[in-house]
Amino acid sequence: MSSKNRFGNEVSVDEQAFEKHEEVEYDEDGFEVVDETPEFRATVEMEVQAKVDSNHPDARVQDGPDHMVGKTLEEEEKIKAREAELEHISTQSILGKQVGREARTRTVAATHSAERRETFEKRRASVNPLAHPDEPDPREKLERTQLAAVNKQSMRMVEKLDGWSRAAVSRRLAEAVVTGMDMMSAVVSVFEELQTAPGQMLPLGKIEDVDQYEVCIQGTVTQLWEPSNSAIQQVGLIEDETGRTKFTVWKKSNQPLVDEGERVQIHGAARNWYEGRVSVALTGWSIVHFPERGRWWEA
Repeated sequence: MSSKNRFGNEVSVDEQAFEKHEEVEYDEDGFEVVDETPEFRATVEMEVQAKVDSNHPDARVQDGPDHMVGKTLEEEEKIKAREAELEHISTQSILGKQVGREARTRTVAATHSAERRETFEKRRASVNPLAHPDEPDPREKLERTQLAAVNKQSMRMVEKLDGWSRAAVSRRLAEAVVTGMDMMSAVVSVFEELQTAPGQMLPLGKIEDVDQYEVCIQGTVTQLWEPSNSAIQQVGLIEDETGRTKFTVWKKSNQPLVDEGERVQIHGAARNWYEGRVSVALTGWSIVHFPERGRWWEA
C-alpha cells in the first residue's frame, strides 16, 4: 500500500524504503527499471532533532573548520570558552606530572627576590652605612631612654604619614639618632624625608622643594577660570594649609571635571615650571579621587 493513501500517519525511513522497493516500474521494452539509489526522507522527529542538535552550544564538527557556522555570538563564545578550558585542563594534566614543579618555582622566585634586595641594600650602604644588610638594627644601639623616645615619636609621626608603618619610621629615626643627631632634629629631618618620598601626598608648599617629575597632592579647588587654549579642559587653583598652586587639566587626559570648593586628591600629577613658579598638570596617567563626593550621610 502506498504512503500516499496513509493520511495523518508518519512513515519511517525503513517503511519508505520497503514501499519504494515494492513499486516496480517498466521501460518501453517491458523491462523492469531498477533504481539503485532510493531516496530516503527524514521524519518530522528527525528534522526537529537535527535542528536542535545543530543549534546546541556544545555541537561542533571535530574534523572541520566550519563548526561555528550557524551559531549565535553567545554560542560561539561558549564554545570557544569550553575549548580553552579543555586545552587548559590538558596542559595542567601534563604539567601536573612534574611533581613539585610549582613549589620549586616559588622557591626559586623567592630566592631571586631576596638576592636582588640584598644587592640593593649593599648599594644603598655606600650612601648610608647603617642600611647594609649585615649591619645590626640601629635600635639595638640605643639606650633605653633613647629607644623609648624613638618609639614615642614614631607613633606620633605615623599618624601624619600615610603608607608608613611604625616599625619603618622608628628604624629610620633610630638611624638618625645613632649618627649623632639630637631627637628633635632627627624627628624634623626624618619627617620631612618621609613626607616628600615618592608616592606620598605632598603638602602644596613642598612641591617646589622635591626633585620629582610626578607628585601626589591633595587640597581644595578654590578657583576656576576660562582656559586660554582649546586643548585645555580646566585650569584653576588648588589650595591646602601649606600653600596653593595652579593646576591644568588637558582634554586628551580624559580626566573628570572638578568643581570650585571641592576637595580632590591627585596621584601622578606632572610638575611644571613657568616664570619661576611651580604648577601641576593632569595627564592621562594621573588619577583623580574625590574623597567627599557622593557621601550618602551628607545627601
